[in-house]
Amino acid sequence: MRLDSVRILSFSGVDGAGKSTQISALCTYLRELGFQCAVYTFWDNVAVLSRLREHMSLKAFKGDPGIGSPDRPIQRRDKNVSSWYMTAVRLFFYLLDTFSLCAAVARSVDSGADFVIFDRYIYDEFANLPLQYWPVRLYIRILLMLVPRPDVAFVLDADPKAAFARKPEYPVEFVRQNRNVYLRLSRLIRSLTVIPPLPVKQAIETVKESVDEKCLAVKIGSLSLGIPCQVPSQAVKSSHS
Repeated sequence: MRLDSVRILSFSGVDGAGKSTQISALCTYLRELGFQCAVYTFWDNVAVLSRLREHMSLKAFKGDPGIGSPDRPIQRRDKNVSSWYMTAVRLFFYLLDTFSLCAAVARSVDSGADFVIFDRYIYDEFANLPLQYWPVRLYIRILLMLVPRPDVAFVLDADPKAAFARKPEYPVEFVRQNRNVYLRLSRLIRSLTVIPPLPVKQAIETVKESVDEKCLAVKIGSLSLGIPCQVPSQAVKSSHS
């Protein structure tokens, strides 16, 4: 089974919200239906100068490197640093990441995959910005006009304590604040689909249902009737220099 054009999906949310679990389950589901999937990790495949940025952050803020786990908690210091000069640095790099994201989406259209799934998107960078200031919200709206909008953009909501237990990297209070920013973003960016805190299996089914409805309803329905059809596509446009 093939789609007439690539579908772009993205997963966002606080650390420990379960993005990797949901992406893995969705890829398995789509491949069982006969579709080809490709997964892009934002920090590795999109972010500009990601290794340099990580090195500079470790040198400047003395946080722990790596990824936290229940048996190996760490204390990171990067996106939970909110000084004015860090905000200025973020605004600069996020603009570069926007152009890089446009290029990545353009490349993905020719990848041969039916679904390209982004593990984090530009929305996760917006969640590191102080949304209470109107110039920051204006900046976000401008970048939103540049980046391709995914066919479905998920935000996985999570209880902060449960998220921290799964991935102990940042203080629970920061995770709580970060969660609130994601929820505020979902009100600012109406195209975001929020998956509420649910048991893992129920969240997986909710994600599947959303993808079925928004990306596969016509295709699956026509196949059940034996009628060939073309799935209406949402053109993926990219703007980059």
